[in-house]
Amino acid sequence: MRVDRAVVDTNVLISAALRSSGAPRRVVETIRDNNASLLFSDDTFVELQTRIRRPKFDRYVSTSHRDEYLLQLLVASEWVSITGARLGCRDPDDDKMLETAIMGEADYLVTGDRALLDMSPFQGIPILTPTAFLCETVDNTGAH
Repeated sequence: MRVDRAVVDTNVLISAALRSSGAPRRVVETIRDNNASLLFSDDTFVELQTRIRRPKFDRYVSTSHRDEYLLQLLVASEWVSITGARLGCRDPDDDKMLETAIMGEADYLVTGDRALLDMSPFQGIPILTPTAFLCETVDNTGAH
């Protein structure tokens, strides 16, 4: 199945920034290779920005590399407005991901967060792990 619009949770985007291989990195590459829109709201991007800059990640990737990664995401993404609605996730902080997916008419929400995964599908939007997302969007020949 083709992906045109996706929300990718902070945990997956940070993993993609820290490792040059693996499913999280392939998720970002699949979205890019399909010329799909990576969807953010101000709230989801601020979360990514503040978490990826935490000192605990310094041993994996330089701050300048992480800032460059954020800039690349910033220019290649689409922004949607959210209101901060409570949508019933058992972790209320994750409601912003759900609302971003709804308001952005996402095809997928990709996460490693069990609180979100347990809600799949949410208002018709599949919520998948990075590996499941790749199985859904990459055909058997490996083409996107």
